[in-house]
Amino acid sequence: MPDLLIELFSEEIPARMQTRAAGDLKKLVTDGLVEAGLTYASAAAFSTPRRLTLTIEGALAASPTTVEERKGPKADAPEKAIEGFLRGAGLTRDDLEERDTPKGKILFAKITKPGRPAAEIVAEVLEHTIRNFPWPKSMRWGNGTLKWVRPLHSILCILVTEEGAEVVPVDVDGIVAGNTTQGHRFMSPGTLTVRNFDDYTTQLQRAHVVLDATERADAIWHDATNQAFAQGLEVVEDAGLLAEVAGLVEWPVVLMGKIDEDFLGLPPEVLQTSMKEHQKFFSVRNPKSGRIERFITVANRETADNGATILAGNQKVLSARLADAKFFWENDLRIASAGMTTWLDALKNVTFHNKLGTQADLVDRMAVLAREIAPAVGADPDQAERAARLSKADLASEMVYEFPELQGLMGRYYIEAMGEDKAIAAAAQDHYAPLGPSDDVPTERVSVAVALAEKIDKLTGFWAIDEKPTGSKDPFALRRAALGVIRILVENEIGTSTLETLVSGIAGNLMIHADNKALLYMDFFEVDENTGKLSAESWRVFETDEVDYDPQSGGPIPSLLLPRTELLAMLKSQNLAWNSDVEVENEGTHLNVFVKDESLIFAATKLATDLLSFIHDRLKVYLRDQGIRHDIIDACIAMDGNDDLNLLVKRARALSDTLKTDDGENLIQGFKRANNILTQAEQADGVEYSFGADVKFAETEEERALFAALDAAEAQITPAMQAQDFTIAMSAMADLRTPIDAFFTAVQVNSDNATVRRNRLNLLSRIRQTCLAVADLTRIEG
Repeated sequence: MPDLLIELFSEEIPARMQTRAAGDLKKLVTDGLVEAGLTYASAAAFSTPRRLTLTIEGALAASPTTVEERKGPKADAPEKAIEGFLRGAGLTRDDLEERDTPKGKILFAKITKPGRPAAEIVAEVLEHTIRNFPWPKSMRWGNGTLKWVRPLHSILCILVTEEGAEVVPVDVDGIVAGNTTQGHRFMSPGTLTVRNFDDYTTQLQRAHVVLDATERADAIWHDATNQAFAQGLEVVEDAGLLAEVAGLVEWPVVLMGKIDEDFLGLPPEVLQTSMKEHQKFFSVRNPKSGRIERFITVANRETADNGATILAGNQKVLSARLADAKFFWENDLRIASAGMTTWLDALKNVTFHNKLGTQADLVDRMAVLAREIAPAVGADPDQAERAARLSKADLASEMVYEFPELQGLMGRYYIEAMGEDKAIAAAAQDHYAPLGPSDDVPTERVSVAVALAEKIDKLTGFWAIDEKPTGSKDPFALRRAALGVIRILVENEIGTSTLETLVSGIAGNLMIHADNKALLYMDFFEVDENTGKLSAESWRVFETDEVDYDPQSGGPIPSLLLPRTELLAMLKSQNLAWNSDVEVENEGTHLNVFVKDESLIFAATKLATDLLSFIHDRLKVYLRDQGIRHDIIDACIAMDGNDDLNLLVKRARALSDTLKTDDGENLIQGFKRANNILTQAEQADGVEYSFGADVKFAETEEERALFAALDAAEAQITPAMQAQDFTIAMSAMADLRTPIDAFFTAVQVNSDNATVRRNRLNLLSRIRQTCLAVADLTRIEG
């Protein structure tokens, strides 16, 4: 059984494309071979900056001959039908076999497909693979039609048997396959003739080419950490950078250089980001001081001076880059020390979204919402509002303009430089978190308040303008924002039953558009007569009974109390007229405003309900990843208080643990049996059996035992639910399994005695009520 070796040799392939390209080469070739009937034992793909390699072991020498039986038309079918079948099968009438079947005499054909040599199949598959390779970007060169990521120079393709290596005849746009390849561009120029895969890897190693990307990465990390350790330093881990650098070199040579003293005062993250993004350098840290003091670069060749010239050139370029970073840092510190006014003003000219205003508008909304959230999460309202107002300021800084990935982090540095409280500074960095499922969530109370404000504002804002996620599309990362809200509340064990209220409040703040009119702030704002600012206690959510009624139409209209300046700005931004769209009454320093478009009154409430449903959907994904079934989550969401996500998760986990036990699983069956009998009886009798069960009408010991068990369970469940101790509540519910099973085994519910029957049905109602107090078990499957 022959082995196959393929190498596609080209100019440098971008590092980010190499791993996927190697996988694509393996998949396309192996799929093509198998489809053609050429199976194999194993396959492996490799990549370097200048080559993609595929080795296949244990392939068949030829595809097997196959015989296919094909059913044709009836024997007495029209001639044209039979002729069409013969053409498709490539046979004559004499080749057909006539068989008796339940449907009459049918014509059958046996089509023999002879096998083909492996070389013929490989040539066909490889040419198709090369011409249809799925590069993210490709180019053409010269006068040919072939497209490749970079100019393709040569093709190595050999089938290896015990007799030796056979070159597979492949010709792609004049590039003819052979049994030769090239070594390192500088250190070992020249042609290498290859006999098999082992010979190929051995000769490449001698020619200063490490074929395996993993081996190159391991060598880089080993040498880098050894050199750093020898100086009492440590290399900052960066798996992404390591993989990228391994894709830039065929013969890695690790060199360590120094960073000029002038730049050691820069924040370590600035040094690390600048070196990584511009130079592909690893940062080397002093573990005692935490400063980045040196760098690691990886050259693609050995030199007579052991890399001294390479290091000198790299350090010269790095100094120029870091000089820019130092200028940004010092200039930004000067602006920050002056209070960030320049940056905050600049945010007024930066669009957040054309329907949701500027970044400054976003900050204003976040500040109001953070203050409202603060008490619920244990944060100081003044600090939460201050942190929210400063959280986005660094977006206008020069450092973040140069390195957007440093947003938030630089804000923390700049706010600390202003002399603000560390909790306020930390919120600038932490309020973006979590960005991914494995990221840590903020834990500082102020950071939690601002992070929730940012995410809830994003969710409600895009919900209000109908920019919701659809299918796999989520351009504004709203699923990630919802998961962030869930994780922050749950992992910090924040029991807030006001999520729906908060969502409703901010939704009302978003000026929902409809028919060129706007539902303005559905909240009451009051101005402190002493300070002239909004009162801290003034922000409360509009309730459905807090409405005024239009004396002409009799319809409800939302009442709004706003400072003059804010109202004027809103009316102007929404093109609303004083008399045609709103009515205004003077009340001292306030204006009482009535929006005439009553169709928008309950829009915010509808949005809040819809958005909470979306958050529940993300919660299902979050809990399913933790092994909790979807029906268990549905059973908990159906309960009151489902806007308290922390409470909901505790309930779901406790129910999941209970249902994993025999008692819990069997209790569900008993509950469903009770519920089904009760439901059928209520429908048949036209009455509700919901009270009146009395132990004095019990006729059996099993009935009396069930009464006692329900009394005991209720005595435990009621206080446990009030204390939100779902584990005790679920355990008490599961203890009902045995008495319920015994009851159904010994007792016939539909007794001939009407009094006894009614009492037993009311007893079943107690079972239902007791169990449903813990979770909606009707939603549990099975």
